[in-house]
Amino acid sequence: MTRFLWPRVPVGHVRVQCAAMSEVTIGEIVELVGGDYRGARDTRISGVAPIADAAEHHVTFLSNPRYAPLLQSTRAAAILVASDLAGHSDRWIRVKNPYYAMAQVVSRWFDDRPMPRGISPLASIDPSARLGSDVAVGPFTTIAANVVIENDVMVFQNVSIEAGSTIGAGSIVYPLVSIYERTRIGRRCIIHSGAVIGSDGYGFATEGGRHHKIPQIGIVRIEDDVEIGAGTTIDRAALGETVIGEGTKIDNLVQIGHNVRVGKHCLLTMFRRKRACRASRRFRGATFRGARSGRVAFRSWRSASKTSRTS
Repeated sequence: MTRFLWPRVPVGHVRVQCAAMSEVTIGEIVELVGGDYRGARDTRISGVAPIADAAEHHVTFLSNPRYAPLLQSTRAAAILVASDLAGHSDRWIRVKNPYYAMAQVVSRWFDDRPMPRGISPLASIDPSARLGSDVAVGPFTTIAANVVIENDVMVFQNVSIEAGSTIGAGSIVYPLVSIYERTRIGRRCIIHSGAVIGSDGYGFATEGGRHHKIPQIGIVRIEDDVEIGAGTTIDRAALGETVIGEGTKIDNLVQIGHNVRVGKHCLLTMFRRKRACRASRRFRGATFRGARSGRVAFRSWRSASKTSRTS
């Protein structure tokens, strides 16, 4: 007999949790980011903003030197800057990596996106599916037979999760995502709206002047801490696995072909000429092998990189 671990919020009682905007002292920010700061630590901060738009109650950051002239004109109460930045100001919090420090601050106090809680009575969940504790499932989402959803997963509305798939603890699946059968998704993954995981790869055998479909019977395996952008598609393997390695971050509108293997902690972006050189450097440590579509895409980035260096 299947054992079900249902969330604490009963089925039929769905709510959206909205985080209240926090207020925090500069001293707390300095402690979080491990910064060097010489000003008043009891000044209170109630938001974050770009350096050009920040007001007296904001914290901001400077990571790109082109915006350094704004250090004098910004009204921000505190500014996260690089440890080796020339000059001095009582508003500066010196850190090793201002961009990362800003991410820490936003994640800790100011990430107030509404998130679902509970199981919607309008969701369709097969009796054989297993849901962990504190799982949220939005309205009109379909969860098929033998799906396993681990603890603290949030599935928004209008999501399709097909039979035999698994989603690891702490993951977030945004609206209109389609997850095909037997897909394996790791822990703490984020899948944005419109992504398609596990659709058929582009495989056809030509015989007698006609193209005959090759059944795609493999799977997609996504490791822990992967983020997949809106509208991205990841094809299932013809045989075996299409793999997205741990910690990889994929931009919107990226297509990954069948049997491709992406290594750990890669950055994949939709092709743009200005970013081609950076993309090529980032991917040199990655593993791309398997389907021709993956190899061709990688070669085109490297080719574009050479062109951009000579133009």
